[in-house]
Amino acid sequence: MLRRTLLSLFLLVGSLTPASASRLATAVDSIGMTVSDLDRSIEFYTKVLSFEKVSEFEADGDAFEHLQGVFGLKLRRARLRLGDEFIELTEYLAPKGRPAPIDSRSNDRWFQHVALIVSDMDRAYRWLREHKVQHASPGPQRLPDWNKNAGGIQAFYFRDPDGHALEVLSFPPGKGNPKWRRASDKLFLGIDHTAIVISDTEASLAFYRDELGLEVAGESENYGPEQERLNNVFGARLRITAVRAAKGPGIEFLEYLAPRDGRPYPADGRSNDAIHWQTRLAAASVDEAAGKFRKSRRNFVSSGVVRTESGKAVIVRDPDGHAIEIVEQ
Repeated sequence: MLRRTLLSLFLLVGSLTPASASRLATAVDSIGMTVSDLDRSIEFYTKVLSFEKVSEFEADGDAFEHLQGVFGLKLRRARLRLGDEFIELTEYLAPKGRPAPIDSRSNDRWFQHVALIVSDMDRAYRWLREHKVQHASPGPQRLPDWNKNAGGIQAFYFRDPDGHALEVLSFPPGKGNPKWRRASDKLFLGIDHTAIVISDTEASLAFYRDELGLEVAGESENYGPEQERLNNVFGARLRITAVRAAKGPGIEFLEYLAPRDGRPYPADGRSNDAIHWQTRLAAASVDEAAGKFRKSRRNFVSSGVVRTESGKAVIVRDPDGHAIEIVEQ
């Protein structure tokens, strides 16, 4: 089992042990991002990437202001599904936030992406070219055979209409979660994980493993020309650590051992800014989670635990500024 879980560069593979009673986070529910035009984003994700729109709503008022940390907000949010996994797209009708820096790089610590599994990389790349997506990699990269954990995996980075990074992945026989090898006539199969750039793996493990209770599912160190071109970062050398809850897509840490000039998450970043992503985790007790975060002196996006129509929630930032929402299961 351990060997199987290590057979991955960018995904979280293998079966994990059942969640213990002490595990705080029981599932990764969805991966969210702030968009500038919800209708445009829905069209892109449904028409180009084969997501299905599940629901949409508008919200304003005291509860959401305190949850998202933005005063006077009015937002539209849509939930989309691909396979068994979900994303959420949020447009702030008011107040409008800041666009992403035009010179954003893959080693900046506000970087986050979702990894979409495709059944055929050549066909997926042709499809994305036909729809004129913005390249973040020069083209699909086949990871070298010397890397036994990742050899033969193909990957490509591109961007959505707001510049959010996305990745498509395909696997050679014997690698990847077995569910991605089920017979299917679909090109886009689902979401394996979201990847986040971090500054220190041990500090991130203290948050995601020790406080939230996620389990380490695999580790690797990756470098070489294919890795550099995939991330579009010259001289890239990454320590990659995958963590996973009992259900849902995983979370992958990308620590750049080189170069170490990635910029930190802006101290004044807010939920309505275009660089804002919000990964939602389900937990048995939001109050317990908030208590842990206060004890460890985490930075809160929310004013505290907030009750909305759908239940209790709190949003906190991880050690590098990535937003994590905890909702009561």
